[in-house]
Amino acid sequence: MSRASERGAVAVEFAIVAPLLVMLLLGIMEFSRAYNAQASLSAAAREGVRVMAISNNPATAKTAAKNTAVSLQPGLVDTNIAFKNLDTGTTICAAGNRMTITITYSLSTMTGIAGPFPMTGKGAMLCGG
Repeated sequence: MSRASERGAVAVEFAIVAPLLVMLLLGIMEFSRAYNAQASLSAAAREGVRVMAISNNPATAKTAAKNTAVSLQPGLVDTNIAFKNLDTGTTICAAGNRMTITITYSLSTMTGIAGPFPMTGKGAMLCGG
């Protein structure tokens, strides 16, 4: 077998394998970005409900949640964040009641192949510390 035919075989093999490797790399990048976004949403929900349970101030709690999820691009806005008192159905956090926060987010992809993906972070805590 001559060198020229071996080079041709290597080029064909590379042409077959390269797209698969690129797709695998892009998939790993997208998955890690989604995993990081979910971790940020969970941390933001936990911090937001903690501040709400202590201060009973939705504006302060929303700010705390947004400041916790600074790695999200675009960042969270107030309309992404919703509070609910499980005992009364309101947004008032009375001592002894259970407060929840739900943060919704739409994660766009870097590649544009799929998505955007809806994501949710939830937190719950007893009001009054």
